[in-house]
Amino acid sequence: MGTSTRWKGPNGDQWSSAARRLARWREDSRNADQRLEEIAADHLHALYETLRADQSAFGLYDTACAAGERLAGVLGSLAAEGAESADALVARLLSEVGGDGGTLADAAVRRGVAAAVRDVRDKHPELDDAMDAGTARGGFAWDILCDLYQVFFADIVGEFLRSVVAEHVKLTVPVLIATDPEGRIADWVAEKVVDLVPNPCEESAEATDLEQAVDTAQSVVGDVQDPSAALPKIAELLVPRAVGKVLGLITEEITGEEGAAA
Repeated sequence: MGTSTRWKGPNGDQWSSAARRLARWREDSRNADQRLEEIAADHLHALYETLRADQSAFGLYDTACAAGERLAGVLGSLAAEGAESADALVARLLSEVGGDGGTLADAAVRRGVAAAVRDVRDKHPELDDAMDAGTARGGFAWDILCDLYQVFFADIVGEFLRSVVAEHVKLTVPVLIATDPEGRIADWVAEKVVDLVPNPCEESAEATDLEQAVDTAQSVVGDVQDPSAALPKIAELLVPRAVGKVLGLITEEITGEEGAAA
């Protein structure tokens, strides 16, 4: 994947078309919000088509999979230990999940960490209350951790496309920087794909019976008394599926037809 952070930009007709639409976009124009969503969709589809043609493009698939496996490995300790503040949680995840690579995909992972913590706090305001009260040091609830897992993969995609859009803005229409289209596009993309990510808690609950989930963990960590001990391993096993879905490589649940383009 290399270590250079220099951006040479994606190329191809779909990327160029998305960039041209962005260059023409104005915040004060009619239907500006709808048009920006369409531009976000253009960028997402361009990314999908690029990765379907070459799964190794940008190193994004491998980088996201590696980061997801690291996150799965951290979930068990977060369930046991928690964090004393949002900043401490971000710092820990950056250290243990963010990696130290220098590519744009690596940078998207690290920004995805911060975005995922922000998003899970928005979804679970009780998380801030628990950290403020110091009770989160005893561990985070699994429903929170499973939501963190989901939004993390979605935010990686959003943050990667934020870099693409920001570069388009800088190169073609720097006046748009004040309107933050890249941030709004990243948020739209993350919201669009987050439901594609399998939730480890739901996967465990939907198993044929609870023993099936426990058996998954037992095969790796030995005798398990608490069924939730299976969740980190389930989360790890789900990583390729999660990444494949958010990157458009597994498409049957995007359109309802297996193998159809998103």
